[in-house]
Amino acid sequence: MYNQTKVNWLKLLLFILVASLLLYFGRNLFIPLSFALLISFILYPVCRWLENKGLARWLTIALCLLLVLGAFGMLLWLLVRQIIRFTDEWPNLKAKLSQTWSKLSEYLEHTYEIDTARQKEWLESMATEVATSAFNMAQELIYTSAVGVVFLVLIPLYAALILYYREQLAAALFSLFSRSEHKNLKIILNETITTYYNFIKGMVVVYVVVGILNSIGLLLLGIPHAVFFGIIASILTFIPYVGIVIGAILPITVAWVTFDSIWYPLGVVIVFAVVQYLEANLIFPMAVSYRLQVNMLFTLLAIVAGGILWGASGMILFIPFLAILKLVADKHKDMRAISLMLGTGKGKQKE
Repeated sequence: MYNQTKVNWLKLLLFILVASLLLYFGRNLFIPLSFALLISFILYPVCRWLENKGLARWLTIALCLLLVLGAFGMLLWLLVRQIIRFTDEWPNLKAKLSQTWSKLSEYLEHTYEIDTARQKEWLESMATEVATSAFNMAQELIYTSAVGVVFLVLIPLYAALILYYREQLAAALFSLFSRSEHKNLKIILNETITTYYNFIKGMVVVYVVVGILNSIGLLLLGIPHAVFFGIIASILTFIPYVGIVIGAILPITVAWVTFDSIWYPLGVVIVFAVVQYLEANLIFPMAVSYRLQVNMLFTLLAIVAGGILWGASGMILFIPFLAILKLVADKHKDMRAISLMLGTGKGKQKE
């Protein structure tokens, strides 16, 4: 009995190891395919509704994907607009930087007796380090951008093909299981589509709450156009890590140019840092885990595991994956332990 249990645990650990290696080394294939599945599950009800109205399948798929691409294009337009507005503020920012450096240089020379020659030497050393770091970041950005462009082509293509050949794909999936399992499998597929929809709805809640908190924080600081900056920063959090930085640049610049004090830009940084912390550790797990009926502990573990294996994409995709695992476990008595472990503990567990 003991040996049998030990073998089962070893098999489980081996399965986890093999699956992790497969997901990590196959991420360039699985990431766009997973996003395409997510998009196709969300668009499927709309496509089916349009098809029932008499439109051809290829036309309904094209219309739905154009809607998604239009929303993504709007996001890019907001990003470009923010960059343009930042460049318009550059002359004032440059003058402010020169003024600040002059004051700092005078302070260092009079207080710490650091002459301008040593200050210039420090600046040149810092500039060299910054240039090296910027070059490395530029290389990574170019690579990421190239991969992103490929994904932008592959994801809509995969989604369109999944929607177009959905009956064949479903028939192939059903053929892998015995006829007695077909009913449960159909229920799981239907609930999976609902789960992805609820996931997106939860993300919308996150963006709304983050936008409100950003706007309130900037209003309390007295930053001009606080609501606009708060909403833009909230939308840009769709881009993990980079989005919040880009969203904060413009209000920081405006705060620096508008107010003759360093405390206002620092206040903007603090507002965005606090909101980002709340979003990552409280708002996002609560909103999304509640929608997906998975407890917060395993939601956070899924975010961390996704980040390790697939980076920022995994942090988004592994949560609905976890919800699908919960759906499958709910329908199989042999997986009751997993269902109880992942559940929220609300309501009765199915026997």
